[in-house]
Amino acid sequence: MKEVLGWDIGGVNTKAARATGTRVLTARAVPYEIQRDPAALAPLLHRLGRELGARPGDPHGVTMTAELSQLFRTKRDGVAFVLDAVTQAFPDGWVRVYAVDGGWRTADEARRDPLAVAAANWAATARLVARRYPDCILIDVGSTTTDIVPIVGGVSAAVGRTDPERLREQELVYTGVLRTPAEAIAATVPLGGRPTGVSAEGFALAGDVHVWRGQLAPRDYSVPTPDGRPVTRELAGERLARVVCGDREMLDEAAIDAIAAALWDAQVARIAAAVGQARRRHPALTLAVVTGLGDFLAAEAARRAALRVAHLAAALGPAARHAPAAAVALLLATELATKPVPA
Repeated sequence: MKEVLGWDIGGVNTKAARATGTRVLTARAVPYEIQRDPAALAPLLHRLGRELGARPGDPHGVTMTAELSQLFRTKRDGVAFVLDAVTQAFPDGWVRVYAVDGGWRTADEARRDPLAVAAANWAATARLVARRYPDCILIDVGSTTTDIVPIVGGVSAAVGRTDPERLREQELVYTGVLRTPAEAIAATVPLGGRPTGVSAEGFALAGDVHVWRGQLAPRDYSVPTPDGRPVTRELAGERLARVVCGDREMLDEAAIDAIAAALWDAQVARIAAAVGQARRRHPALTLAVVTGLGDFLAAEAARRAALRVAHLAAALGPAARHAPAAAVALLLATELATKPVPA
């Protein structure tokens, strides 16, 4: 059976998966900020594809969020840039781009209708999840954002399609497990038992909260730290102390625990509130399927919204952390099982 590569090309991470039939063979994620070095995208894709075993003529399923980068003035420009990089990296590849309507576009068709494919990665994950869990709420917590997608009768019941629409409907929540600044999570944290305002200097990120609490391994903190220092629990605590303009000579372990717990609670509460919105629209849904690097956040939010929890990792294994890339690989593999790649 034909092997397929799936790509989820983001503004700060590029993820790839290789699949055949209904099985993900391997998946990888590479930190890469497109705005810092746009010319490096095509070489990165070529290298990552080679590492995953890409061969000339292989099919490539593509989805993306990199078009939102400030590098591009419009999403049209961003979609075109990403697709140019893909076709440059795999000139002999067979490329199809996943669209939010569930169809596939050629690279040229996607360039002509960029909003059909811009930020459609959530739709690919939802379609894959719907095959196994036809009635659920998908919660995918990534490094930067959270996707919340109700699935009813094996079909996505999302109201929004574009990012602005999804933000309006609370189906896209701008909070993630790594990159969200502390001040974007909560306006106050406890200090000495009293609510205390937080600094707005980007001193700490969500990743520091979760490393301090032991819910995220330092190796998974794949973005630059705010102070440029390494990722350790001790240094995460120093960054969290600065949230209230303090340091570790001023704040003891208990004080850092309280700050981290408050930020954790606020982040979970925000996701849970958005999940609650989906539940009000679809009260018959009782199951949450959680995935992403922050699946532990998703699971707690689901429980607070009175949902049962299933982990997509139980079906996909480690590739669930890179669910959109795995999804486009598996979806395209299924498509090609009945419609072979043209010679």
